[in-house]
Amino acid sequence: MRTRAIAAQLAPAARLLAAGGGAAMLLLLAGCRQDMHNQPRYKPLAQSAFFPDGRSVRPQVRGTVARGELDVGTVFLTGKADGKLTPDLPVPLTRELLARGRQRFEIFCTPCHGRLGDGNGIVAQRGFRHPPSYHSERLRGEPIGHFFDVITRGFGAMTDFSDRIPPADRWAIAAYIRALQYSRQAKFDELPADMKQQLERSAQ
Repeated sequence: MRTRAIAAQLAPAARLLAAGGGAAMLLLLAGCRQDMHNQPRYKPLAQSAFFPDGRSVRPQVRGTVARGELDVGTVFLTGKADGKLTPDLPVPLTRELLARGRQRFEIFCTPCHGRLGDGNGIVAQRGFRHPPSYHSERLRGEPIGHFFDVITRGFGAMTDFSDRIPPADRWAIAAYIRALQYSRQAKFDELPADMKQQLERSAQ
């Protein structure tokens, strides 16, 4: 009976000791793990015995540019010159540029702005806010840098697309928007001869 009483008194302490030992083992095992978020690494500019030159920081590969560090001109990257929106396209205007702009426009812009740029895209038709028409007098008077800036930074209810559309494609879209605007302002006398003939035949 006395032995059982002593055992009963020691049981809580034994359980506590066992629990403590188990917890210690878990901590020890956890300390042996090497997860991806806790990788062995060098601190910036730390010394290294692995590389022959003793430096942990490796030189850039010749002929490469770090992401986000390519400087091809302030106007091309911002759409502004001397802090003002540029009225000039900073890249050559070619058929290829307009074709690229139309493709990107129809992918990213058409859902809200519509194929004609009149603000009557499928998203607007479903009850969302209609964006302004590119053919309004106000937007026809905006410099081309305005459209690049809006794509880059967003405007009103429109979010920015800088993470999805690179600068070259933003200029292509801006050029295509300008072409859409001109399409409704073109004068018959300014059209090429073949287009004049097509319009005359369609009118008959």
